[in-house]
Amino acid sequence: MPAEKISSLQNPRVKQLVKLRERRCRDEAGVFLVEGYREIRRALERGVKLRELYYAPDWFLGENEPALIAQAGAAGAGLFELTKPAFAKVAYRERPDGLLAVAPQWKYSLEQLANRLGRSGEQRGADPFLLVVEAIEKPGNLGTILRGADAAGCHAVILCDPVTDIFNPNVVRASTGVLFALPLIVEESARVQGWLREQGIRAVATTPAAPGLHSDADLRGPLAVIMGSEQYGLSDFWLRHADLAVRIPMAGQADSLNVAMATIITLFEAVRQRSQ
Repeated sequence: MPAEKISSLQNPRVKQLVKLRERRCRDEAGVFLVEGYREIRRALERGVKLRELYYAPDWFLGENEPALIAQAGAAGAGLFELTKPAFAKVAYRERPDGLLAVAPQWKYSLEQLANRLGRSGEQRGADPFLLVVEAIEKPGNLGTILRGADAAGCHAVILCDPVTDIFNPNVVRASTGVLFALPLIVEESARVQGWLREQGIRAVATTPAAPGLHSDADLRGPLAVIMGSEQYGLSDFWLRHADLAVRIPMAGQADSLNVAMATIITLFEAVRQRSQ
């Protein structure tokens, strides 16, 4: 079926795309926005059933966009060709690349994660390696954390008591689309802590007040690295209930690191130990 062409900035579809920048509208519709060639390609590679794909050839940066559009259309996405001004109105990037998709939201549970860790042929026999983040506030930080967790080979990321929405367009952008590759669970801290204990997964909390360094701790075996918010760090709940607390050494005047940077440093120390 040929793509529908849209030129008017007052078109109802254009107005709806603008509304989907707001969390309330995304949640009511059960969808979210995916902008960019790389992000949309990764969604399709993971079998995400895109609802709609909007594109504007005048914004294209390369020569691979037509093949991606055809792939999305063949997978069932509705196709809409926008003029350059119309796409500029719906895009949230300063320099768009002419591709914007609407994808369905999803929910992933701790029970599904337990089944995945216990039955997946790819992961069978491997000790669980999880990242738990509590009350992350900034979408850019959350997206970068997801990239780091994916690069480190984490089996899943669990978001406790989240402040920011995992389907925020800036989370999708900062993650470069790897949120489609990782199981993401949103849950309350108390339930996550109980589930980790039931599964025999050790919870290692990170805090500047910890006496021991992250590099001195044993980060092998079933492991969940627990990271806190940008402003307040980990809550008293996690500091009380974690199996171990560690810190990253700080040699200069700075007393803390960006949460995404601290997460990546801790995760890759675990990767180093677990690869030996």
